Amino acid sequence: MSTASRETTSPRSSAKSSSLLTVLLALGANIIVAIAKSVAGFLTGSASMVAEAAHSWADAGNELFLLQAERVAVRPRDPAHPGGYGREAYVWSLFAAVGLFTAGAVVSIMHGVSQLGAEEPETDYLINYIVLAVAFVFEGVSFMQSYRQAHALADERGTSTVEHVLSTSNPTLRAVFAEDAAALIGLLIAFLGVLLHELTGNAVFDALGSILVGVLLAIVAFVLIDRNRRFLLGEQAPERVTQAVLGMLLRHPEVSSVSYLHLEYVGPERVFLVAAVDLVGNDRESDVADDLYAVEQELERNEHIAEAVLTLSRRGQPTLRASE
Repeated sequence: MSTASRETTSPRSSAKSSSLLTVLLALGANIIVAIAKSVAGFLTGSASMVAEAAHSWADAGNELFLLQAERVAVRPRDPAHPGGYGREAYVWSLFAAVGLFTAGAVVSIMHGVSQLGAEEPETDYLINYIVLAVAFVFEGVSFMQSYRQAHALADERGTSTVEHVLSTSNPTLRAVFAEDAAALIGLLIAFLGVLLHELTGNAVFDALGSILVGVLLAIVAFVLIDRNRRFLLGEQAPERVTQAVLGMLLRHPEVSSVSYLHLEYVGPERVFLVAAVDLVGNDRESDVADDLYAVEQELERNEHIAEAVLTLSRRGQPTLRASE
């Protein structure tokens, strides 16, 4: 089976349960790590640890937004929302990205800047190292869960893991993967800040660690905000998905050819389909309308197609061909 075909026929329920497990694991890890970092930051006064605590609390709050995104996106469509509620997942994911920027990036940068001229007293660096090591283990477990999910889906689609994370219509997977990756990098930055502070006795390195963590979170937040903005505006499905749906249309016994096809994401792994087709035979207008409606209904039974709208091709209009 081709990669395009697998994309349109993969079990959505298993993907949803996998995404939910990823979010829950990340939430649990972030709460535990946030408490540990907060205690360490309070006891040692380390600017890097305070920044990391803010980072983890922001991530924990964001996971709640992502859980809401997972919950509302699967609501069935109704007369008021014929395309379903899938786009609401991007709204909640956008809230999570903004939260990462405000509660994570801004707090970390402001705290680091405020500590640049301050002289931190000698402290128990061992506490910071222990907490950072424990946090790295918890964050690493959470990251591996999101990585395995993203890597498996990327293999099915024949793309790299990072490319899939950036392009996927699943905002939950993208957010958890990005936040977990940023968490691991942030821990390394905090470790270097604390270590250089200990080796040199200069607290400016600790403050710089806090600022760098904030900059890292700001970059990740801007990427997530931009991706959610694009999907809210209406992201066109990639070529592999278009080819899969085109092949499905051309294999339908009632469809002779397809001259126009538009696929637009209306939620995670869900598209709105508009196509101009030529039907087999030369039926009366009323029969053609019934035939088109029957094909639409059959297409909508595919779990990845939220709504299908078909019209007749214009005479002489060039037809589309599915790639082999």
